[in-house]
Amino acid sequence: MNKQLKKNLKGYLFISPWMLCFFLFTLFPVFMSLYYSLTSFDILSAPRFIGLENYKYLLTGDRKFWMAVKVTLLYAFVSIPLRLVFAFFVANLLAKKHRGQGIYRTLFYLPSIVGESVAIAIVWRTLFGRNGAVDLMLQGLGVYTQYSVLGNPKTAIWSLILMSIWQFGSPMLIFLAGLKNIPETYYEAASIDGAGAFKKFWKITVPLITPIFLFNLVMQMITGFMVFTQGYIITEGGPLNSTLFYVVYLYQTTFENFKAGRGAAMAWMLLLFVGILTAILFGSSKYWVFEEND
Repeated sequence: MNKQLKKNLKGYLFISPWMLCFFLFTLFPVFMSLYYSLTSFDILSAPRFIGLENYKYLLTGDRKFWMAVKVTLLYAFVSIPLRLVFAFFVANLLAKKHRGQGIYRTLFYLPSIVGESVAIAIVWRTLFGRNGAVDLMLQGLGVYTQYSVLGNPKTAIWSLILMSIWQFGSPMLIFLAGLKNIPETYYEAASIDGAGAFKKFWKITVPLITPIFLFNLVMQMITGFMVFTQGYIITEGGPLNSTLFYVVYLYQTTFENFKAGRGAAMAWMLLLFVGILTAILFGSSKYWVFEEND
């Protein structure tokens, strides 16, 4: 018993720096944000406990909150499926052996690396802004508009959705790894039985890639609801709040309006919503996710 205790103690001592950082910089801030969500806190003065008033105000008295929810849901439910479909399509093309394969993979992955950066957001704002490349191209085609793409409340959100789809490199690589993991013997056996290309794709590739699709869907859903840089740098939530994403409004509430208690409540509501969606996805996976041994 003493030897086992000493052995375990060495292990705990070895991971103690990580545990200390985890408790101080992750677990403690999480519980503090939960406490702040129950207070009136303006960052500059001591928090004052008010119970569930922040949650009540957001759900019943803040029209801008519901606008941010609507915009974020539109962005997520349109961009995520399109990004996954496009990533899966490109992954299927890259799964075939051809020259320069590594170069193509790198080029397709680059947007995912730099896409969330402020520099790319500024480039995107220049492209779609007034007298930008897209605006000049439309004028060259004889299409003259009063506002730029980013200046029009009806089109601004769609330019950001397009930017999201462009950043398909990360799920594409994960799909590619899954496709490479499917045994070639399955396709050879199907060919012997007379199956065509579409039938092999639909009966072999699609079922065996569903676990990868579930993983990508969950990860992209989380990042989709946490979108910030595009809405804050490119459009600043405008025009007319048409690109006011949830996290952008959370930032404005907390650091521009100094309502940190309400911002903490928004963060916990987002966590709860994403957690429920994730649970639904995993719960429904038994109906549409297939394992190799099924």
